[in-house]
Amino acid sequence: MCLHVSKSICIRGSEAEWAKLRAVGGWRCAGVQPPLQQHSPALHRDPALHRGSDRQEGIGVCGWILVSLSFLLVLITFPVSIWACIKVVREYERAVVFRLGRILSKKAKGPGLILVLPCTDTFTKVDLRTVTCKIPPQEILTRDAVTAQVDGVVRYRIHSAVSAVANVTDVHSATLLLAQTTLRNVLGTQSLAQLLAGREDIAHSIQATLDSATEQWGVTVARVEIKDIRIPMAMQRAMAAEAEAARETKAKVVAAEGERNASKALQKASMVLSESPAALPLRYLQTLTAVAAQNNSTIVFPLPMNMFGSLGKKSTGG
Repeated sequence: MCLHVSKSICIRGSEAEWAKLRAVGGWRCAGVQPPLQQHSPALHRDPALHRGSDRQEGIGVCGWILVSLSFLLVLITFPVSIWACIKVVREYERAVVFRLGRILSKKAKGPGLILVLPCTDTFTKVDLRTVTCKIPPQEILTRDAVTAQVDGVVRYRIHSAVSAVANVTDVHSATLLLAQTTLRNVLGTQSLAQLLAGREDIAHSIQATLDSATEQWGVTVARVEIKDIRIPMAMQRAMAAEAEAARETKAKVVAAEGERNASKALQKASMVLSESPAALPLRYLQTLTAVAAQNNSTIVFPLPMNMFGSLGKKSTGG
């Protein structure tokens, strides 16, 4: 950094030194003015401008000389060299071509035949098909302090071959590691009950997070699925006991409801029987008939005589 005390004197110093002077108020000695706080275009440049200037520079004069020599070599050795220069890119692949270390085009080549110059060009093939990747079991701690092992499956595909090659070293390994980390982070905010009941919603949340994070790598996450959730045996026994107690409670409630309904029905039946004197003997005979039909053995029941007397009086009176 340079400060002009006068038109002919220049004082140089580091940022740390100027900070010390600013702290002790040393600007005003010898008429020294503090450095301007404006951002100089020469010192603070936008990285995008750097990239733009690099693209404008191109491969340089030496690069064009090497490319010309490579073309000349192909022409001299033609048609033998054509077998080394022509490459086949399949329908589901794209080729990212580098010329002297620089990406030749923002758009990947293919499918079909592409021309690669010897000595100056290299290329990398990228598979655009959907990849199914298994997430290894992850130890997670849920929000309610329960330890569980969760594994899953993530399906993704590459939509930009240039970004997948230029922005990340290994796109498949990076996507898998990011999926594992995202799985642990998202599931750590859920309780065990939410984890068991809301798998689909949690999977959609993980998918959205992964898709946003891998966009700069040229990757689109198509689907995330949670396969299995394993909890400790002690927790399984506790959950089984809790479920069994809940079922027993429900069964008791149902039985109590049934007894209450049955008692109401018996009360109504007793009222009907009390209103008709002949109804009780007929019900008694019907019960005897039903019991005799179930067993083949002989059963002797004492019959009260007053019952038949009431029936006889009823019949004679009719």
